Amino acid sequence: MSGEIALPMFGHKAAQDKFLKAMDGGRLHHAWIIEGPSGIGKARFALRLAAMLLGAKPADEGDRAGAATSDPVMQKVLSSGHPDLKHVQRAVGDNGKLKQDIAVDQIRELNQFFSLKPALGGWRIGILDSLDEMNANGRNALLKTLEEPPPRAMLFLISHATVPVLATIRSRCQSLRLTSLSKEETLQALQAQEVESPQQVADLVAGRPGRAEALTGPKVLAASHAARSFLKALPKPADAVLSTTIQAAAEDEAAFGVFAEELMSWVSEKAEASPAWADIWFQLHNIVASQRNLHMTPVQAASKLVSTLQTGTGKV
Repeated sequence: MSGEIALPMFGHKAAQDKFLKAMDGGRLHHAWIIEGPSGIGKARFALRLAAMLLGAKPADEGDRAGAATSDPVMQKVLSSGHPDLKHVQRAVGDNGKLKQDIAVDQIRELNQFFSLKPALGGWRIGILDSLDEMNANGRNALLKTLEEPPPRAMLFLISHATVPVLATIRSRCQSLRLTSLSKEETLQALQAQEVESPQQVADLVAGRPGRAEALTGPKVLAASHAARSFLKALPKPADAVLSTTIQAAAEDEAAFGVFAEELMSWVSEKAEASPAWADIWFQLHNIVASQRNLHMTPVQAASKLVSTLQTGTGKV
């Protein structure tokens, strides 16, 4: 089959090859954690593999998971109309905004989905997007399917690495670790998105083209830059750095969101191997959760994030 590839892949060839090798060798595990920083295409990567397993045909012999936009299976996948694929994400609340967490009822629905036989006789596939946005009840409910997978079931768990993956989940999964894109791959992805001034934006997104839209506003850019400057200055940033950091992070909700993500991603990388850093991460998480629930203004939350991380870094 030929034609335009529906979900072209930029980077991540090693991860795809690892999955294909397991599939070709008859050693395909039932659960895979697709992990890496936000904005690098993890959900796209999962959808490509799901479409391939469900029977989508490659448009290019060099990319077995690259189905064409005209492929009937891929069309069902992209329209969320395939009966054997369930993509779980945060739901929209009554206020029109995304809920803070993926609800435990959504995980129970996913478990129920896997209890049924494949509608079309092939695979039954779930994409959980993401582990970072699940609460404790949801994680406990997920273990049921991970521990007792039905035949022909496949679960892709997306992790943005802002939350350490629980050992009880990780031990039951294989890992596909995706990394930030190269400069060339980032440019290709931005050009495919038809982003204005892709060369300039490529320098800002740092290998994470999915963040292009969020990082093009001046306030968000300033918050991202402030976060990186603050992290470099730890454990004893100058008063001027602290003042500039908090001011930039508190400009608006979008700026605070990017600022918090930068800090939590940085801590999460350290938390995988250190209980002390994991404790700091949970402190930051609770601050962000309080801000989301309108218990704190952005300036209050930014100040608390900065203070907590500065204090914690000095003790670790």
